[in-house]
Amino acid sequence: MPELGYTLPHWAYWVGLIVFPIVAMALARRPRPERRTYSLSLGYMILVTGGMLGLHRFYLRNLWGLLFIPVFLAILFANAQGQDARSALSDASNTVRVAERTLERERARVSEAEASLPELRAEAEAAEEGSFALRSAERQLQRAERTIERGRATIAEAEAELAEAQPVAEAARADLDYWAGVARWAFYILLAGIALDALLLPAMVSKANGRLSTEDEQEAQAALEDAEETAGDARFVSPGWTGWIDRLSLFCGEFVAYWAVIAVFVYYFEVISRYVFNSPTNWAHEAMYLMFGMQYLVAGAYAMLTESHVRVDVFYARMSPRRKAITDILTSVFFFIFAFTLLFTSWTFAMDAIAVPSGNALVSDWARGEISLAEVAANWDMSQWTDPNIRWGEISFNEWEIPLWPMKWVMVVGGLLLVLQGVSKLAQDLRIVVRGY
Repeated sequence: MPELGYTLPHWAYWVGLIVFPIVAMALARRPRPERRTYSLSLGYMILVTGGMLGLHRFYLRNLWGLLFIPVFLAILFANAQGQDARSALSDASNTVRVAERTLERERARVSEAEASLPELRAEAEAAEEGSFALRSAERQLQRAERTIERGRATIAEAEAELAEAQPVAEAARADLDYWAGVARWAFYILLAGIALDALLLPAMVSKANGRLSTEDEQEAQAALEDAEETAGDARFVSPGWTGWIDRLSLFCGEFVAYWAVIAVFVYYFEVISRYVFNSPTNWAHEAMYLMFGMQYLVAGAYAMLTESHVRVDVFYARMSPRRKAITDILTSVFFFIFAFTLLFTSWTFAMDAIAVPSGNALVSDWARGEISLAEVAANWDMSQWTDPNIRWGEISFNEWEIPLWPMKWVMVVGGLLLVLQGVSKLAQDLRIVVRGY
């Protein structure tokens, strides 16, 4: 099987987190078609991303997509068997290497000891009885004989291990080549099927649109109406000056919600890379858990606005709106303690993250208090963006080495949004208490 060695560039990660939600939000707001039809562009996107599983045919309600699944499963099975064969080959090859090195070392040692035996025996015979020279010669002779004895035993053991491991290594290598061939040919079959469907897709989309029935259209219209009814987040926007805070929280919540779609594509790529191409990535998991951490922080204000946080409201639910407002005002002190603690702690983390010494980055020097903000502005040039020797602050410790300071600043953004939404909620509660609405 061919292997993938793709590593996501840092700039592509950030561009994706910013551009993808903007595009998705624009598409979500586009006018809905009156008649449901299959999309050729969407079909090609599914072909590219899920063609190995025949998902493009399932999208068009074409059961010929079932033919892709056994071929794909054959690739997974062959790769799994190849992984077992690779492990067996690695173990056997390691045993062979150790045995060969042992034989090389011990044979030289035994040969050297055997060559020294006549000289040592002659020295022992020539030495005077009871002398120190005799005892020394006897000890050297005994040492050489023990070396020969232990060396021959080690050689015999190593030869046995070598004789046992070599056939295992050869068999494992043959299995690995066989299963690699099976996976390779199955992959070529899938590629051929995908290439053929790329040519047939316009006709398949046209045929699928021709099969659309009135029942399908009615189901699509009902689903569209349900979606329009449930898309009522705008009802949480309050009147007056607090409305812009609510709209900001709604926008940020919707923006980061689309990051979950990015996770689907990234983890799909990771699974295909790992189990089909035997090329696990060193960036997918880290990229996604950092993304979900930022999503959790930014969406806090949205959850607060839409009252999505879990709370115990056994007594609260039965209160009148005015009493609820009074209760919220009294308990808001605990919220603001948490929110401001989060904000100021996040600010400290963010400043510490960019203060990490990293080449001649002006931002890091400013964060450490070594230069003023005016000096940063005066000395700023494009090298601060383009010089590969300049790293702004803290980076991750794995091979991907993505900068971590942007995530720390997103914590600040999340804390600030939460404080603003708390201010909006407090203002609305005061309005209800004073004005009654």
